[in-house]
Amino acid sequence: MRLHHVQVACPPGGEDAARAFYAGALGLTEVDKPEALRARGGAWFRAHDARGDVVAELHVGVEDPFVAARKAHPAFVLADEDELDATADRVAALGCDVDHTERLTFDGYFRVHTRDPHGNRVELLAPR
Repeated sequence: MRLHHVQVACPPGGEDAARAFYAGALGLTEVDKPEALRARGGAWFRAHDARGDVVAELHVGVEDPFVAARKAHPAFVLADEDELDATADRVAALGCDVDHTERLTFDGYFRVHTRDPHGNRVELLAPR
């Protein structure tokens, strides 16, 4: 068994803010949703390794009424501490808070927490 994707939600019309965060700040690549699902709104994003294999996939779905995921969250592993810090800087430049208080609380990893523009919790990790 392996994980195929994680889904978070956004409010109606929130796709552009999700794109700015997940593609712009985190560096994921937006991919086309299947034709049969496009009318629902939302956006899909993927990360690829050096060989081009998909290593992470996140779907943003539209919910109305919308409620942000305050505890449940995706956690993305970045290459190293420098990439973690550069990504955190891009997230902060979007106006999203970045919490460094638990940076050294997960054995084997540096980590920070943030929230996407809709308030969904996101964790960023890098191996120590």
